[in-house]
Amino acid sequence: MRRPQLDPTWPESWRDSYAYDCIEIWGDLRHRGHTYAYDIRRRVAIDLVRKAAPAGSRVLDVAAAQGNFALALAELGYDVVWNDLREDLVGYVQLKYEYGNIEYCPGDVFGLDDGRRYDVILITEIIEHVAHPDQFLARVASLLKPNGHIVMTTPNGEYFRNRLPKFSECPDPSRFEGVQFKPNADGHIFLLHGHEIEMLAKRADLEVVELVYFTNPLTKGYLKLAPLLEVLPQRVVDAVETRTEAMPGRLRRRLHTGMAALFAVKG
Repeated sequence: MRRPQLDPTWPESWRDSYAYDCIEIWGDLRHRGHTYAYDIRRRVAIDLVRKAAPAGSRVLDVAAAQGNFALALAELGYDVVWNDLREDLVGYVQLKYEYGNIEYCPGDVFGLDDGRRYDVILITEIIEHVAHPDQFLARVASLLKPNGHIVMTTPNGEYFRNRLPKFSECPDPSRFEGVQFKPNADGHIFLLHGHEIEMLAKRADLEVVELVYFTNPLTKGYLKLAPLLEVLPQRVVDAVETRTEAMPGRLRRRLHTGMAALFAVKG
C-alpha cells in the first residue's frame, strides 16, 4: 500500500482520511491507543477473512472508507470490491493502490443489485451506526454465495463501561433512522452483546462460527491509562493484550472494547 504525499488542494474528505491514515497505518504515535487498537482490529478481521476463504475468493468490503482493509486483502490475492456511501473517497483510495485486484462500487449496500454474489463480505465498524442492524445483516447476507461468510467487527456492548442501549431492548428502532450513518463514536446507536449477535444471525439465516474479543483498556488507553502507553514498549502492551484475550469467557467479554464475528450461511 502506497503512502501518498499530502496535497493541501485535496478535497476535505481526502485530507481527513489522510489524517486518520497517519494515525492508523503510518505510525503517527501521538494517539497510541487509537493506533494500537486499529492495528489489532485490522489484524483480527483479515485473519478471519483468511480463515473463511482462500486467496482468489471474491470479497466485498462494505463501508470501506479509506480502503485499508480492501487494499490489504487485494495485496493478499483476493478479488476485492470496495464499497462506501462516499463516492468521493474512490480517488483517495486509488492513490494508495499498489497491486492486486480491486474494483470500486460506491453507494448504499441496499442498492447493490448487479447480480454478483460474494465468498466473503466484510462489515467493519458499521452495524453500530444503523438503526436496524437486523435488516442490515440480512441484506448483507443476501449478497453471499451459498457457502459464503461475513466478517464483522463492532464495539463490544458487554464492555463494562458501555452505557449505550441494547438493540434487543429497543421497542422502536425506527426513531433512530434520522441519526444513523454518522461517523465515529458519536454515531453509535446500539452496541451489540454476544447473545444479540446470535439472535441477529438466526434472523439472517446465518450461524456464528466464531466470536473474538479484543483491545483491553490499556491497549486502547482508556481508564486514564494513555500516559502509560507513552512509556511502555509496544511489546509489553501486546503481551498484556495477548494475556487478556486468553482470559475466561465472561472476563474476556467484560474487559475488551472490540468484538469480531465470523458468520457462515446455514447449510
